[in-house]
Amino acid sequence: MRSGTNDVNSCQAHQWALAWLLQADLLKTRGRVCTAVVVWSIVLRAAARMASILAACQDLAHAPSSQAVFDALLAGLPKTLSVLERRLNESLTGHLPRRLRRRAWRVAIDWHLVPYYGEPHKSRNELYHSRPQLGTTKFHAYATACIVEYGQRYTLALTWVRKHESTITVLRRLLATIREIELKIKRLLLDRAFFNTQVIEFLQQEQLPFLMPVVMRGRKPKRGRPLTGLRHLQRQKAGWYSHVLRRGKKEVKVSVCVAYRTYRRRGEKQRRAQKLLFAAWRVKGTPTEIRERYRKRFGIVDRV
Repeated sequence: MRSGTNDVNSCQAHQWALAWLLQADLLKTRGRVCTAVVVWSIVLRAAARMASILAACQDLAHAPSSQAVFDALLAGLPKTLSVLERRLNESLTGHLPRRLRRRAWRVAIDWHLVPYYGEPHKSRNELYHSRPQLGTTKFHAYATACIVEYGQRYTLALTWVRKHESTITVLRRLLATIREIELKIKRLLLDRAFFNTQVIEFLQQEQLPFLMPVVMRGRKPKRGRPLTGLRHLQRQKAGWYSHVLRRGKKEVKVSVCVAYRTYRRRGEKQRRAQKLLFAAWRVKGTPTEIRERYRKRFGIVDRV
């Protein structure tokens, strides 16, 4: 987390996460050595260091073997992913402060793909197939909904993405979970994976303002042919433009904001400029304001 006044160190984050997992009662104690506290501490250490359970066990003195930890997780956790997902979501919002329900919030919707190189454990639905990344087309996929405010993120809901599920199906499930806790949404800041006609049409029907990056799809036109659609807007100056997305017989109208950002590569003195395109509905502001508004979905705040 980042904040100008409320800094959280790694020890505090570990203790909070451990207390939350214990309170959720997701795992039962298995024997004298593999208690719930020990197992979750090893899992959190492995996650924080982006290491394996084996490496985490070897780093800790008097820790159980990695096989014992795996056995404890297999025996204690819910047997199906859907039950595990429900219990995790109940735990995330079970102690939600009442003040969060008094106002509307900006909610960030993220799409996560974790590369996987093995075979499914039980069902083919466990793995999501997408464009090749890091040498594989198979991923463990999930989506999250978070409140982002003052550089801090609070996860409201998460959901596992099955093999053939579309982004609109996943988004419906996340929003249903948020509505169950009666949280008001001021604006959605969506991942680029949600840029498609179905999602935009659904959000407009639900009267939910949104902001998301534009994704260029399809082949570039041959040399000498004029640019059309989004590729034409990509050549325009900073500002707002109207665009119609088409899929078959369906058409949705959306506003496109063209903005710029400057950056400097390591070892270079001269700054470079990059053009950014955002699709928006019922969102106003200058191109600079739109760029910074979306930037803050990542928990980035400017320190004074």
